[in-house]
Amino acid sequence: MKLRKFALSSVLAAVGASALLAGSALAQNKEQYIPVLSYRTGPYAPNGIPIANGTMDYYKLVNARGGVNGVKILFEECETGYDTARSVECYERLKGKNGGASVIQPWSTGATFAITEKAPGDKIPIVTLGYGRSESADGTVFKWNFPLAGNYWVAGDVIIQAIGKREGGLDKLKGKKIALVYHDSPFGKESLPILQERAQSHGFELQLLPVTAPGVEQKATWLQVRQSRPDYTILWGFGVMNSTALKEAQATGYPREKMYGVWWSGAEPDVQDVGAGAKGYNSVVLQSSADFNAKVTKEALATLHAKGQGTGPKEEVGQVLYLRGAMSAMLTVEGIRAAQERFGKGKVMTGEQVRWGLENLNLTQAKLDALGFGGVLRPISTSCADHMGASWARIHTWDGKAWNITSDWMQGDEQIIKPMVKAQAAKYAADKKLTPRTPADCQS
Repeated sequence: MKLRKFALSSVLAAVGASALLAGSALAQNKEQYIPVLSYRTGPYAPNGIPIANGTMDYYKLVNARGGVNGVKILFEECETGYDTARSVECYERLKGKNGGASVIQPWSTGATFAITEKAPGDKIPIVTLGYGRSESADGTVFKWNFPLAGNYWVAGDVIIQAIGKREGGLDKLKGKKIALVYHDSPFGKESLPILQERAQSHGFELQLLPVTAPGVEQKATWLQVRQSRPDYTILWGFGVMNSTALKEAQATGYPREKMYGVWWSGAEPDVQDVGAGAKGYNSVVLQSSADFNAKVTKEALATLHAKGQGTGPKEEVGQVLYLRGAMSAMLTVEGIRAAQERFGKGKVMTGEQVRWGLENLNLTQAKLDALGFGGVLRPISTSCADHMGASWARIHTWDGKAWNITSDWMQGDEQIIKPMVKAQAAKYAADKKLTPRTPADCQS
């Protein structure tokens, strides 16, 4: 009898242990895996570090809130040095881990071009907040790409609008000369279509001045600027190229208030070394400038940094690039949340399901307020045809110590941008022999 009781208790213990292990395994499986491609080394590190810190801090905040309907974010960082080959290597190494990557954020236009060719086969969506392929806003051709909140053509268009307003109207640009000092890479060349289109439409001369990456040597470029004396100069740079350009502008006496940067040329690392020498410099901003009073900023400080759990120094929380990393992470998480609404709350989503969620985002003002991004972002709504979801931007200006918003909200001119997106997407589809998505595919 005792033997029977012992055997029975052993079986029950084994069953209990199995159930416990199964429960533990189930708990472990309730994690959504997202690789974090970052560059904390090399000439772009001053810009890459706050982006990565903001991205990871937001994932930590989501987990502290209880996850996405109980599903925690599992993230893993991989150093790319902002190098395309290393970015692709990181992507290939991490995409199959932990059940498979559900989304990727390359944080590099060159890497985006390369990974775009791989994503359809891997079924992993690509989120590119304000960078990447501008024509990928057309979701009927680029099913897996999401240039959320704005693309480069929005940035270039808004810069020209801002210059036009300063001159008293876009018609006043006729006969003017605008120089473009740009990073000689896929990132820099993305500026050309919109600025050339605007130059043709409004009759201004566009002077093209490519700068070899990483951009530490620009003396010859700024000698050309001094000689040609453009009415305005657009800076389309990243990393050390930006501060170098501002120092050269100061050295040659070019007025910084006549300079307008793309939103990757308008953050704290770009101007802090120049300080008062950059006073008056303008940049288009991807919706949000620095915001130290945003709800999400205060939450990150209180929930993470006050407890020693923040990813980087607390002083950068709320800065331009830190917030941009947090914005990208938030949009990615909301894509997962939207996918759960269709495919099952509290479940881990596949890459295909997250892609559907990103294509069906509907972030109202009330939702943004609840997430802590009220005042940081305007509402964003995506669809099969529109993978960008918004085309709003503003201008901010460096006063020698801080960035200040100096314009009203401006929207990229859709009458110009949408035909350009359609034409370039159609060319890509023809080159790659792709058939644009059908209405039925748009529902899948």
